[in-house]
Amino acid sequence: MKKMIDLLTQEMEAAFAAAGYDACLGRVTLSNRPDLCEYQCNGAMAGAKQYKKAPIMIANDVAACLRDSKVFQEVNAVAPGFLNLKVTESFLTDYLKGMEAEPKYGLEMPGHPKKIIIDYGGANVAKPLHVGHIRSAVIGESIKRICRYAGHEVIGDVHLGDWGLQMGLVITGLRERNPELVYFDESYEGEYPKEAPFTISELEEIYPAASAKSKTDPEYKAQAMEATFKLQSGVRGYRALWKHILNVSVADLKKNYGSLNVEFDLWKGESDVHDRIPGMVEYMKDGGYAHESEGALVVDVKEDTDTKEIPPCMILKSDGAALYNTTDLATIMERMELYAPDEMIYVVDKRQDLYFDQVFRCARKTKLVKPETGLKFVGFGTMNGKDGKPFKTREGGVMRLENLIRETKEEMYRKIREGRDMPEKEAAAVAETVAVSALKYGDLSNQASKDYIFDIERFTSFEGDTGPYILYTIVRIKSILGKYTEQGGKVEEAGLKEAENLSEKALMLQLTQFNAMMQTASEEIAPHKVCAYIYDLANAFNHFYHETKILAEENVDRKAGLIALLVLTRDVLETCIDVLGFSAPERM
Repeated sequence: MKKMIDLLTQEMEAAFAAAGYDACLGRVTLSNRPDLCEYQCNGAMAGAKQYKKAPIMIANDVAACLRDSKVFQEVNAVAPGFLNLKVTESFLTDYLKGMEAEPKYGLEMPGHPKKIIIDYGGANVAKPLHVGHIRSAVIGESIKRICRYAGHEVIGDVHLGDWGLQMGLVITGLRERNPELVYFDESYEGEYPKEAPFTISELEEIYPAASAKSKTDPEYKAQAMEATFKLQSGVRGYRALWKHILNVSVADLKKNYGSLNVEFDLWKGESDVHDRIPGMVEYMKDGGYAHESEGALVVDVKEDTDTKEIPPCMILKSDGAALYNTTDLATIMERMELYAPDEMIYVVDKRQDLYFDQVFRCARKTKLVKPETGLKFVGFGTMNGKDGKPFKTREGGVMRLENLIRETKEEMYRKIREGRDMPEKEAAAVAETVAVSALKYGDLSNQASKDYIFDIERFTSFEGDTGPYILYTIVRIKSILGKYTEQGGKVEEAGLKEAENLSEKALMLQLTQFNAMMQTASEEIAPHKVCAYIYDLANAFNHFYHETKILAEENVDRKAGLIALLVLTRDVLETCIDVLGFSAPERM
C-alpha cells in the first residue's frame, strides 16, 4: 500500500504537470504549521528560478488545477509561494479503511527481505547483569522486533563472555573453597555429577573475590591463568565444571532478561569459536593479510583516505594469546558459514566505536564477509544518574539490573495502589507490566547514541512522554470499548466514518503516518522514532477524547464510526509497543 504522503505527492505532481511545470516540483511534506494546514508543498519556490516567474504565480497556477480535486479539500497559495493543503475527509477515511484491510496496516514488505543477525546483550557468564547491560538488551530487542515487523528474517544472539581469564578465575576460586571436588582430580575417569556444586549466589560471590585477589597476588593470578589454559586445552574436569558454570549462569540470565521481555534466538559465546581460531589465523597468514609486529600478529586496516589514525587490528598477542578481536572475527567467520547473513548489527556502548571500526575493516580486508555484507555498529550512550554521571547505587556501587527492575516495580506498585481501588494481586501484576514500559520507553525514547538521565519519578509518571502514559491511553480506549460492548454494541461491526470535528480528523491524520514511520524506523535502525510516533498518537487521541462525545453520542451510526476509530487507534498503539518490547494491561 502506498504511503499517504506519496499519494498526496502523486496528486500534486499531476497538478504541476497540468499547469505546465516540472512534475518533480510537486513533493508534499507534513506541515510545520499545523495551525494553518495539514500538508504543504514548496515546489513553486524551487521552480521560480527555473521558470523565471514569481513563485506565487506558479503556486496560483497549480492551485487552479486542483479546484476539483477529490484528494485536497483546500489548496491555498500563500505569499511568497507556498501551497498550504488540507485533505478531504472522504479521501482520509478511504485511506484508513485501506490500512485496516491491509496486513500490517499497509506497511510495504521488502522485495528482497534481508537475513539479519543482531549481536546484543553481551552478558558475562558468572557475573550478575548490572544497569550497564540494560541499554544493549532493550535497544537490541526493539531493533530485532522492528526489523522482523518490517519483513526481514532476524536472528538475535546474546554473544556471551564465557571464555578466557574470567573462567579461570572462577575455577580457581571454586578450587580454593572446595579443593576436594572431583573436578580437580585429573586421574578421575568416571561420570561427573549432573547437579552443579554451587548456586548462582555463590557463583556471583566467587568471581569478584577471585578477581580482586588476582590483582594483589601474582601467584594466585598465575593459578587462574593455568586454570584457563587447562579449560581451553580440554581438561575433562575443567570442561565439566565450566558447563555447570554456563548452565547456572544462563538460567539466571534468562530469568533476568525475561523480566524485561528480552529474548535471544542464539545463546552462543566466545567459546563457540575457540576451535575456529587456529584455522582463521592460518588463513590470514597464508592470504598475506596478517604480519608480525613487535611479536604480535596484526592486520593493517588503515586506508590512504583516513584523516585519523586507525591502529592495526591485533589478531594474536606476542605470547600467542587470542583477544576480543580474535573471537569477534572468528564469530563473523562462523556466522557467515552457518547463517550467511546479509547484515550484522552490533548493539554496543558507543565508546567501542574505534574497536568495531577496526574489526569490520579487518573482516572486509581479509574477505571473511562478502563485499555486499552489511556490518553496522549501533553505539549507545550511557544511562546516567541525576548528577549526570553513570548510574550508581546510593552507596556508590554499580547497581544490579534485577535491583533496578525491582525498585521500578515497587515504585509503580506504590503509585497504582495509591490512586486506584485494585486488589493487591492484580495491582502487583499491573505494576510489573507498567514498570517494564517505564524502563523500556524511558530508554528507547532517547536516540540510542545519546546519554540519558534515569529518573524513576519521571519514568513512572502517568503524564508526559512516558511508557505509563502510553499504556494509560491504551487502557482508556479498552475501557470505552468494553463499555460499548456492555451497552449492546458490536465492536467488530463498527465501520469508519468521515471526521466531524478537527480533533477527530487530527487523530485520523496521525494514524495515516504509521506505515511511513515504521519503514523509516526499520531502515534507520531507530526505535526512538516509534516512541515519538506513539507519543504524538496518544496525545492526538486524548485531545480527541476530551472534545468528543463517544458513548454518549445518540446517533448510532456516528457512535459506531467513533468506535471503529478507537479500535484502529488501539491496534496501532499496541502494534507499536509490541515492537518496542512491552505490552498493556487490561486496566490500570
